[in-house]
Amino acid sequence: MTSISPDLRTVRVTRYVTPLREGGSLPAIAEADDGFLYVLKFRGAGQGRKALIAEIIGGELARTVGLKMPELVFAELDAAFGRSEPDEEIQDLLKASVGLNLGLHYLSGAITFDPAVTMVDAQLASRIVWLDALLLNVDRTARNTNMLIWHKELWLIDHGAALYFHHAWQNWQEYVAKPFVQIKDHVLLPQAAHLAEVDAEMRTLLTAEVISAIVAAIPDDWLNQEQEEADASAMREVYAQFLNRRISNSEIFVHEAQTARHGLI
Repeated sequence: MTSISPDLRTVRVTRYVTPLREGGSLPAIAEADDGFLYVLKFRGAGQGRKALIAEIIGGELARTVGLKMPELVFAELDAAFGRSEPDEEIQDLLKASVGLNLGLHYLSGAITFDPAVTMVDAQLASRIVWLDALLLNVDRTARNTNMLIWHKELWLIDHGAALYFHHAWQNWQEYVAKPFVQIKDHVLLPQAAHLAEVDAEMRTLLTAEVISAIVAAIPDDWLNQEQEEADASAMREVYAQFLNRRISNSEIFVHEAQTARHGLI
């Protein structure tokens, strides 16, 4: 199989439009020099670079397996950008985020996915549940679905809370074979009736070459400060090993998801 290399464009932020006051990370809608609007995720906010790394890995894995994801771009923020911002909290955030940030193409007119309104077919639900179990994504619940309906299609957003193993690097190997019990709270779990079938498909699609190409897209300066004793290439290797080993042991998290689903239906 030909390796897939995510070709993320780089844009320069030209206008801060409005904050999205959801959670503690204060993402914002911003305009870039290509004329498009983006939901901007800041390196200086909340979990900082780690959230941006999770966004790239989660988003590009989703795209690789055919799920709908807004385009991801690197967003360059100039040092002078926040000087005229009157809100001190936002000004501090902008100052702390000078350099390369991450943007998701803004889906104008999209509405938040509501499981009471929109039924997702079993195949699609199973693919999303499988991917979130792989990524340890705790943030796709009924309370916060992190999915949008745009042009009558389901789009995934916000993988920043995934891959939480990277908040405790010393024990990352312990998470490889963990079943991810939080999958019981996944908003699409009741519809995920084809997990075994999807498991075989996903393992075929997500090859070591694909994983390597995706982690290669992570900028060096998002990685270099994560561990004093490790450089960017070493950190990329940890992400690649974690994902490859977890995919090799996918029967563990698939079984956990199936068991949790049977308890719901």
